[in-house]
Amino acid sequence: MGNAESVVAQKRLARFRPDERPVIEGIFDRLHGTGSSVSSGKTGKVLSLDMLKMTMGKMASESMIKRVFQGMHSIDPGVPLPPGDGIIHEQLVIFLADILRGTAEERAPLVLAMAEGAKATATTTEQIRDFMEDLVSAAVQTLAHRGNLRAWQPDRMSDEPQGVKLLAEQLTSELKSPGFMNEKLTMAMFLELLIGEGLGVGLPSCPPPTLLPPCRYAPWSDLRCLLNIPLLMFLSPQLPAGHSAPWRLLFSTNIHGESFTRLVGNCKSKGPTVMLVKDTKGHIFGGFVSQSWEVKPQFQGDSRCFLFSVFPYTRVFTCTGYNNHYMYLNQGQQTLPNGLGMGGQHGYFGLWLDCDFGHGHSRARPLCTTYGSPQLSGDEDFKLDTVEVWGVGQPPEEQEQDEKKKSILDADPEVQAMMEMTGKTLHSQGLREPEEDEG
Repeated sequence: MGNAESVVAQKRLARFRPDERPVIEGIFDRLHGTGSSVSSGKTGKVLSLDMLKMTMGKMASESMIKRVFQGMHSIDPGVPLPPGDGIIHEQLVIFLADILRGTAEERAPLVLAMAEGAKATATTTEQIRDFMEDLVSAAVQTLAHRGNLRAWQPDRMSDEPQGVKLLAEQLTSELKSPGFMNEKLTMAMFLELLIGEGLGVGLPSCPPPTLLPPCRYAPWSDLRCLLNIPLLMFLSPQLPAGHSAPWRLLFSTNIHGESFTRLVGNCKSKGPTVMLVKDTKGHIFGGFVSQSWEVKPQFQGDSRCFLFSVFPYTRVFTCTGYNNHYMYLNQGQQTLPNGLGMGGQHGYFGLWLDCDFGHGHSRARPLCTTYGSPQLSGDEDFKLDTVEVWGVGQPPEEQEQDEKKKSILDADPEVQAMMEMTGKTLHSQGLREPEEDEG
């Protein structure tokens, strides 16, 4: 691609490392099915929609592949275009650079082109939502095809198509905020995954983004969980440890029965947890707590806790700063409420499960003071259908073991320096175990 006419593509190509540029330039010929490396601007050689379908067909729907093709086709490469609807080499290079190395502003025109499809009209909210639905579905499909589900089993999880639709609606609503791309890079990561894996880019410096946390433990043969893959893709980035924190099932009414005592016993002193609740009206909601549940008559937790809704809409509600009523767990008291709660105040929790376990409430009136959440349940006072609790991150007992493995010298560098000055041998040096990579 050395001709002077392809200045735009050359500038985009410069975003990649020197050793990566031949890889990027070679993708066109590989997709085209030839081994030669020539400029399509000179030869008229183009990529067709059918060529993209052959490459991406197992990772995206036909409608999503058409959107990718339209995004490429919308690019002005700064060189004359051959007749027809094909994609030339320069257009592909610019598309890859903007998707994999571009800013939010550079991605925005491509997103609009992919959302509009073949229509030349102004992009509507409905078109954006349809695009998001295709994109989320393609991300899930790509993870499954590449074997990157990280031990999650979709066939034992809740309705995935519904999860795709709900996440697409949530992402679309966030795009209405100022700046257009203010959706915590979620859409950008989905695009990077689809394009990087779908076109087989394979750059060492640009590995596929991690969109799921690892599932460390779940009795899948007995479990039908409330989670689904799109919901995990939404929830895990909201957690302090993000995608790196492994999830393990602590409690499910499907397995452990409808027992508040069992719920408390399984979840107490287990570190941060995510709780999901489904009521008999079909609403699904829950909360994340950043600390271990402990039975005591005081509020606990910190500002990292949050409530969320899953169905009929997907949203996260973080702390407002109004009070510190983040989490509450009490049992066997005569004067204070017995049950599990998050946000609000006694009798008016944002989320409350009574100790009789069959009932709960979500009393916002109009919003929960702690989290700013509305009523999450179908009825203010609801009946339970399912409760599920997942531990997220390393269990406290393992953290304690890891801390014991670390030398005390790490915590006190002055002691280490003094021992070195006096000629003492630091037996712990060089004997530490290597750090484990959760990702």
